[in-house]
Amino acid sequence: MSETEIRDDRAAGRLEAVQGDEVVGHIAYFVLDAPSPALVPVHTIVEPAHEGKGIAGSLARELYTIAGREGVAVAPLCPYVVKWAERHPEEAPAASPELLGAARQWLVAHPGRF
Repeated sequence: MSETEIRDDRAAGRLEAVQGDEVVGHIAYFVLDAPSPALVPVHTIVEPAHEGKGIAGSLARELYTIAGREGVAVAPLCPYVVKWAERHPEEAPAASPELLGAARQWLVAHPGRF
């Protein structure tokens, strides 16, 4: 099995897990500006042939690492990332209810984006 590289394609709103030249999984996300900056993961997808190999967890961990490096919160709307964060509270600080509410409102206001 080849090494998995994780790439942040901020313009496309995708954090991608890449093996060789194949994208084997990704987290779709957007950047929320208000009430405070946050990365908001919406969907986590791993290609069926690559499930069960820790790719989704690696993507979630890297999203929180990027947020920490940028000094912003993560407001997870993706059910997988919510569960991952609950299992890894030391790596995934909880977002405020206000921030989560603002993220949900943004998603409602931008139908078809995800």
